[in-house]
Amino acid sequence: MGNVNKTDRMKELIEILNRASKAYYAEDIEIMSNVEYDALYDELLSLEEETGTVLAGSPTVNVGYEAVDGLPKETHERPMLSLDKTKDREALRDWLNGHEALLSWKLDGLTIVLTYDNGSLVKAVTRGNGEVGEVVTNNAKTFINLPHKIAYTGKLVIRGEAVISYEDFEKINAEIPEEGAKYKNPRNLCSGSVRQLNNEITAKRRVRFMAFNFVSASEDSEVDFDFRSEQFEFLKSQGFEVVEYYKVTEDNILERIQYFADTIESNSIPSDGLVLTYDDIKYGKSLGRTAKFPRDAIAFKWADETANTHLIDIEWSPSRTGLINPVAIFEPVELEGTTVSRASVHNVSIVKSLELGIGDEISVYKANMIIPQIKDNFTKSGKISIPCNCPACGENTQIKNENGIETLYCINENCPAKAIKKFTLFVSRDAMKIDGMSEATLEKFLAVGFIKTYADIYRLSAHKDAICDMDGFGEKSYDKMISSIEKSRDVLLPNLIYALGILNVGLSNAKIICKAFDYDIEKLTGVSVEELSEIDSIGEVIARSFTEYFLDEKKLLEFNDLLTEINILIPEKADANANIDGKTFVITGSLTTYENRNALKDLIESLGGKVAGSVSAKTDYLINNDVTSNSSKNKKAKELGVSIISEEDFNMLIG
Repeated sequence: MGNVNKTDRMKELIEILNRASKAYYAEDIEIMSNVEYDALYDELLSLEEETGTVLAGSPTVNVGYEAVDGLPKETHERPMLSLDKTKDREALRDWLNGHEALLSWKLDGLTIVLTYDNGSLVKAVTRGNGEVGEVVTNNAKTFINLPHKIAYTGKLVIRGEAVISYEDFEKINAEIPEEGAKYKNPRNLCSGSVRQLNNEITAKRRVRFMAFNFVSASEDSEVDFDFRSEQFEFLKSQGFEVVEYYKVTEDNILERIQYFADTIESNSIPSDGLVLTYDDIKYGKSLGRTAKFPRDAIAFKWADETANTHLIDIEWSPSRTGLINPVAIFEPVELEGTTVSRASVHNVSIVKSLELGIGDEISVYKANMIIPQIKDNFTKSGKISIPCNCPACGENTQIKNENGIETLYCINENCPAKAIKKFTLFVSRDAMKIDGMSEATLEKFLAVGFIKTYADIYRLSAHKDAICDMDGFGEKSYDKMISSIEKSRDVLLPNLIYALGILNVGLSNAKIICKAFDYDIEKLTGVSVEELSEIDSIGEVIARSFTEYFLDEKKLLEFNDLLTEINILIPEKADANANIDGKTFVITGSLTTYENRNALKDLIESLGGKVAGSVSAKTDYLINNDVTSNSSKNKKAKELGVSIISEEDFNMLIG
């Protein structure tokens, strides 16, 4: 079995083992026996030792999370030049000049330079301006497909693109309730994710690395190639995922370009064109470079299919943040095989620059063959007036200028558009978990004034007769909703904090903050930016959002009113003699004393401990009722000197 095939098997094993672990630990479902799991785990370990490669996501390694104050800058050893471009397919064929080349996707993400030494990743730097980039090494270690260890032990420098798939992009956006806060495209999300100051956030974004260039290897190394295709095969053998590419000649390049054109709609990785590079490395280098571009490669940009149509309207769409987004509505046209009739205009600056007016003849296209955009306005009547009043509440709007970009905002704190999103978040599953209160239902209650504050939700029974007379409501649906509301009165403090919709404070951050201040509401509402910033993984941006929320007198009054209607559940505080605060545990095997692993995990965390999924040098205890078994976890624990204890031992440990 070749190294590439072994790498494929390792990827398969990682996927199987991680799926089994998630089912076992998070869902309390056993999809395979311990014997089966251990056999696959041992096979993976064996392949890792055999190939010298450890892939990202492997259950044999853990990535540590940490926050930094800033990203240091670093000058690239070799400047990263842009490529010359063309949109002409025939020009691309002529460029070959009789030579063989590689045709690949031009990926649309963030270019990264990786340096490996002695088999380990030692540095990752963004492209930056081509000469100076930002060091993002710890963030790169969380990329879901990046090898943590490779077989080649010399110094290796490669380039590639950090990308987020369309599927993951959609999932991340779906978790953001307010429309104005959603990410515009995968590239922007990826760029922000890679450059985070806290690599735990990067890890949640499922960033991938696709290698596209072998830069250099140690001078005394036997790794020396005549062709770029050989370099790609070498990178594959080291466990890297490389950009999809094909060898082309003048005879088949047009056919292959068409293949990419036909595939772009179904391609999961964002791209904005193609790259053509001479396969013969020496020939490519012999061509030298111009003042701006290397001559051994050229980029191909898609000639966007455009269509002329007429602007029917500009729809101004308010969001929970107050941002009002302009959306162009035009006569439907066919583009790239689909019918389109809407396109985001993004902001006021673009509306003005296009001089849009109702009835104008415009041309529209799909950027990168996917996202509808306005390309040009032939009439330029400029008759669009920026609304002075919010479409949702009728109150005044305000144009804000940030870095030269004008955007429209509703400045009414009580705008229904803001309130709808605000209350939708409040009743959601990870917040107060109130079933039967859809966005449409909330909109009805807000419109008639039944709900003005969070506490009003718990006083809806005063409007029973009026609610039962509403469209879509009856006695049965009313009772079901009220029952869910009553059930939600008992809530954990982190879920309550998340429900408030504090900017940048998700559920995980809420848990961290609440725990740091012993679930004390008075401490939380009076905490300072400095105190919050001292917590690991809570930076100044989150700290400032949190403190500013409770410094707002109106928000604080609303919060205190809400407290009169609910009962806050606080996890049992750690016993002073528990002696497990800060200790890391791994749980394996079947349990007898506890209902399931989650119950034991919750107890450990409530006592100040941590629970990991695999044994490492940082593990303090492995909990396994079969302490003498030869399972992979037991073997690993023995190798590292980690204590193996039973449930009974654990119960004695916590007293």
